[in-house]
Amino acid sequence: MALGMITIIHIVLAVLVIIELGITGYLVNMTSGFGASSPATYAFLLFDSIWSLFIVIYLAITPIYLARFYHALAAFVLLVITTIFWFAGAIALACFVGAPACHGNNWCQTNEAGVAFAFFLWAGFLALTILEGLTTLRGHARADKTTPSNV
Repeated sequence: MALGMITIIHIVLAVLVIIELGITGYLVNMTSGFGASSPATYAFLLFDSIWSLFIVIYLAITPIYLARFYHALAAFVLLVITTIFWFAGAIALACFVGAPACHGNNWCQTNEAGVAFAFFLWAGFLALTILEGLTTLRGHARADKTTPSNV
């Protein structure tokens, strides 16, 4: 069975989202203590990761098993929103972390890894949004169409 480009992008994004979820979860855990909460930037990236996991599952599974609940235009809108979320989260974390010299500090290196994976995810969702957008703008997203694009 040959996998299409969209399916491969879904798989790569799912793996990257799980990695980012682990990194962000670690950062939130390390910054939330007794009576203190973690910075909003970490919480937003944690939300981004969970949101993106649901979106990737919806985009990958729904057209195959629940075709009545899939709409190409709704999928495109969800992808645009998710891409904006990842761009905002990646920029916010990059500004929050800055450009430190880590020198083997585990905490600092985890922050840098979080920034890197956030930008990888933004680029991945941007690519997926562009591919779905091209399909939508070609007129393949109609109200009676429930199948995803096969790029």
